[in-house]
Amino acid sequence: MHGMMNKKPIKACGHKTIHQHLVEKAKKSMPDDAALHDLANLFRVFGDSTRIRILHALMSSEMCVCDISFLLGMTESAISHQLRVLRQTRMVTQRKAGRVVYYSLADNHVKTILKCGLDHMVE
Repeated sequence: MHGMMNKKPIKACGHKTIHQHLVEKAKKSMPDDAALHDLANLFRVFGDSTRIRILHALMSSEMCVCDISFLLGMTESAISHQLRVLRQTRMVTQRKAGRVVYYSLADNHVKTILKCGLDHMVE
């Protein structure tokens, strides 16, 4: 069982014994590579403070680009660019009302992720 993942002997924990039951348990619960790749991309979205600020603003209510731009003190162009990224990753949705487009968090999962992250930071 040595080196089952990378075909080279593993030097870990100094015991020279692979805890097979632990490895098998982890292996069974491991999502496939595509799902892990998508998850990594999702967390990259959270790696930008402007996007975090936009998402946090949208936690309180839906807003248009002008509202977000004014709130964050940024150009509408910069906000639109970040909203495009957030839409592509399904973090926000948009709703048209006449000529105005309103943005909101896509679902409660986004709010939960933000809240958990903030809670973790203040612990």
